[in-house]
Amino acid sequence: MRKFNIRKVLDGLTAVSAVASASSAAQQQQAGNRETEIQETLQSEHFQLCKTVRHGFPYQPSALAFDPVQKILAIGTQTGALRLFGRPGVECYCQHDSGAAVIQLQFLINEGALVSALADDTLHLWNLRQKRPAILHSLKFNRERITFCHLPFQSKWLYVGTERGNIHIVNVESFTLSGYVIMWNKAIELSSKSHPGPVVHISDNPMDEGKLLIGFESGTVVLWDLKSKKADYRYTHDEAIHSVAWHHEGKQFICSHSDGTLTIWNVKSPTKPFQTITPHGKQLKDGKKPEPCKPILKVEYKTTRAGEPFIILSGGLSYDTVGRRPCLTVMHGKSTAVLEMDYSIVDFLTLCETPYPNDFQEPYAVVVLLEKDLVLIDLAQNGYPIFENPYPLTIHESPVTCCEYFADCPVDLIPALYSVGARQKRQGYSKKEWPISGGNWGVITQSYSEIIITGHADGSIKFWDASAITLQVLYKLKTAKVFEKSRNKDDRPNTDIVDEDPYAIQIISWCPESRMLCIAGVSAHVIIYRFSKQEVTTEVIPMLEVRLLYEINDVETPDGEQVPPVPTPGTGSNPQSIVPQSHPSTSSSSSDGLRDNVPCLKVKNSPLKQSPGYQIELVIQLVWVSGEPPQQITSLAINSAYGLVVFGNCNGIAMVDYLQKTVLLNLGTIELYGSNDPYRREPRSPRKTRQPSGAGLCDINEGTVVPEDRCKSPTSDVKDNSFSRSRSSSVTSIDKESREAISALHFCETFTRKADTSPSPCLWVGTTLGTVLVIVLNLPPGGEQRLLQPVIVSPSGTILRLKGAILRMAFLDTTGSLVPPAHETWREHYEDKDEKAKKRRPVSVSPSSSQEISENQYAVICSEKQAKVISLPSQNCIYKQNITETSFVLRGDIVSLSNSICLACFCANGHIMTFSLPSLRPLLDVYYLPLTNMRIARTFCFTDNGQALYLVSPTEIQRLTYSQETCENLQEMLGELFTLVETPEAPNRGFFKGLFGGGAQSLDREELFGESASGKASRSLAQHIPGPGGIEGVKGAASGVVGELARARLALDERGQKLGELEEKTAAMLYSADSFSKHAHEMMLKYKDKKWYQF
Repeated sequence: MRKFNIRKVLDGLTAVSAVASASSAAQQQQAGNRETEIQETLQSEHFQLCKTVRHGFPYQPSALAFDPVQKILAIGTQTGALRLFGRPGVECYCQHDSGAAVIQLQFLINEGALVSALADDTLHLWNLRQKRPAILHSLKFNRERITFCHLPFQSKWLYVGTERGNIHIVNVESFTLSGYVIMWNKAIELSSKSHPGPVVHISDNPMDEGKLLIGFESGTVVLWDLKSKKADYRYTHDEAIHSVAWHHEGKQFICSHSDGTLTIWNVKSPTKPFQTITPHGKQLKDGKKPEPCKPILKVEYKTTRAGEPFIILSGGLSYDTVGRRPCLTVMHGKSTAVLEMDYSIVDFLTLCETPYPNDFQEPYAVVVLLEKDLVLIDLAQNGYPIFENPYPLTIHESPVTCCEYFADCPVDLIPALYSVGARQKRQGYSKKEWPISGGNWGVITQSYSEIIITGHADGSIKFWDASAITLQVLYKLKTAKVFEKSRNKDDRPNTDIVDEDPYAIQIISWCPESRMLCIAGVSAHVIIYRFSKQEVTTEVIPMLEVRLLYEINDVETPDGEQVPPVPTPGTGSNPQSIVPQSHPSTSSSSSDGLRDNVPCLKVKNSPLKQSPGYQIELVIQLVWVSGEPPQQITSLAINSAYGLVVFGNCNGIAMVDYLQKTVLLNLGTIELYGSNDPYRREPRSPRKTRQPSGAGLCDINEGTVVPEDRCKSPTSDVKDNSFSRSRSSSVTSIDKESREAISALHFCETFTRKADTSPSPCLWVGTTLGTVLVIVLNLPPGGEQRLLQPVIVSPSGTILRLKGAILRMAFLDTTGSLVPPAHETWREHYEDKDEKAKKRRPVSVSPSSSQEISENQYAVICSEKQAKVISLPSQNCIYKQNITETSFVLRGDIVSLSNSICLACFCANGHIMTFSLPSLRPLLDVYYLPLTNMRIARTFCFTDNGQALYLVSPTEIQRLTYSQETCENLQEMLGELFTLVETPEAPNRGFFKGLFGGGAQSLDREELFGESASGKASRSLAQHIPGPGGIEGVKGAASGVVGELARARLALDERGQKLGELEEKTAAMLYSADSFSKHAHEMMLKYKDKKWYQF
């Protein structure tokens, strides 16, 4: 069954303690005709919890690498994460167990492997030939700190530079240290008394692998001869070095320095630089040195056959450019382009046509890794345009404040959103295809579509296509454009209840069938949107203002002072008595000078042009009442069949008819109880006088019920700094029981009272004190009558109790199937009236309306502490499950899985649990992750078909599954990073270079670094740790038969490759033997008849 109406209670929810209901279910005698047992098909074996994919920009990136043959990009982060990107749709996430920062990444080019160097002085070799990469080997340095690594192309020997200035050599195949070490004191001049500093650069001469260029931080560069084990040349400079790069011919190299200069050196002229450049320095007259600039953190030197070389650098701006954004500078011939970036540059790489360092590089793009973005620059086009990024890396464009997840959406929904979103795309991108194009897509085994909606701090909402474990942005809606923006802080009205982000989204309520969307924002505003494919200009934006502030009779303090009950978001507030229905603002202050009847935001009064997509139907704002700001909205629900939206906060509840644009209900929470209030709170009219705030805490009134068995709401004492800031200087001082917020709302068609013989439309309301109340809706007939006759709303008197704040409600029919809320199917709103009349269908109602009178329903109610299944109309509690005693449920959803339904819960203690319905049998209980911050609590959500997600970092969404079937199919669905690609041919040396010894000189590194030549390395220097990615641990790295087959196939491929090589060698030997035999025969014939003295 599909779930149509999901809404979210965020940490803006204001509540403290919840009162446990007396276990009425245990006391009630079950009716003689107990409900027939429903056959439940879900069993424990249907459930398994595993992470599926991680989307978004890698949080706090620290390292970058690219495989130019496989065309795979790797990004390491400060938390030890590793993200790999291939063609759009091929992504992978791995994690180093230590969590140490990744300082450098090096691909074994076209080998399907990657070396990572971490801040805890470990090296790891990752196997990328499996869908879930795993570590094959690790090496832990004990006595020295790793600062730089270099792996030459097609070499198995990795150079590792350290903080002490030494260089060690690691065999990448066995991950063991060679006995060959380059000590710093041998590398630098013997006459030099000072330490040269850490190694900041290592690279071999492109034309001679036997010469190693070593850069030390202090400014010394050494060209080391690996064979003779001594320095050929030493280059000294006054300024510290940040990076070094070779010219491909191996005769020159370039260094970047801390004073913003570049020095170009001829290899054989170590005394002084051939050229010194200050790219951003102001050239002073009289031949003086340019003023120093900021350090150039990295430089790359890339050559082209047809023109001037490219010098690409980051940093180096002059110190007087205060406030200037970070820049990447591209110097090409006489032109210098300065490309401004939105965030600071972490690293960059130039993508070149060849992997060989001794050939013309032919650069075609630059990958720039920024603090919060990834940018690719096209070097081949004039103006250096950027490529359009196809990865979903803009989740955090504005901080995510809430999240909703929908599976099994109507099939036409994603195309509709994509078509309106396509018009929003920026222009001016490079016309070339995205150059990171490696890997292969997985097999799509899911047939249903999934949509993720994210709400953001700037008031924007993004719709994402999340089908088949991919993510792609479909459409972006800016809710803030309906409001007037203050140009500066002085213009800002004093009505703001938050210091910043006044448009932040708190709750999203969406009906996928009708495409109606409703959002609640942090400034106590609600906006209803209707989807349309036509552009429209709205002359006057429809709006309503609602007064929702209620008070109870004063509670006396011991010294007799009255304490004004002023709400604060962290603790909830008191409900107060009913006031007249909403009306437009007529005054900005009450008689005693307090702010009154003023909304927090000002709606634009000019015509608003609305593009195809989501268009405003109605804006509702809560207003200030007698100097008190409106409280943030804690729950929200919309129903397209009824044309109603309802929302609540810690003061009460309001219901609006968005078709007639009228307020139907405006009640304090106490008013919902009527005479059944268990706390005996007495409503009274709004206070006329105000005392100074914070006079002191009051005692609990003697007449108030104080149940012992109370539990705290998660939002009562956990504060989140994202947007729940104090909105009043006053401190609340009311007894805990009176702070009752509306925490859950659910429209449905069910039995509202015990005596009901048939279901009818109603609204179920849940509060933070564990109460469920039912409001009856009397709707006029459809068509024109619906717009003319009023909707009549009345409390039913039905009250149910649970322990803890109510989180979620749903209804099952007599067979145990989910009864979705009534909805209308979407149709274009702006059609001709005749067409509209023809197409207008009667309101689509839930299946329960067709049930026989004798059939019953079941209400499923989940709170922070427990879940109950209540039979309707009898209201008997037939099943009850205490979910947690010591913690509380953060999110509970009733979801469908394997043609059945269950209750899924995420607890603050990190447990994910599922329960069967209606019997509430525990099916899954797994410790997944603890609640480390409120971001997880605010964004965690379950959806149908065993899917769930949460924001794992400010920039990334982590998706997971609790379905055994999805876990089994996951291996097939994941993309492959490694594909068989032929390594390009090495550059041709040419006849004369081969003849006279020019061109690249090769080196037998095995002869130099092998154990026979260099001996064994000191055991105490580094410790080898076998990884789980080895053959013995491969089963854990990739589960299932598919993984086994893939590994077997891979092993066969490798064996076949080796056999092929052996066959070629055998054939060559046979050929040489055959030719030798021919030559021997010819010689024999030639000298057969000659005498010995004739030779």
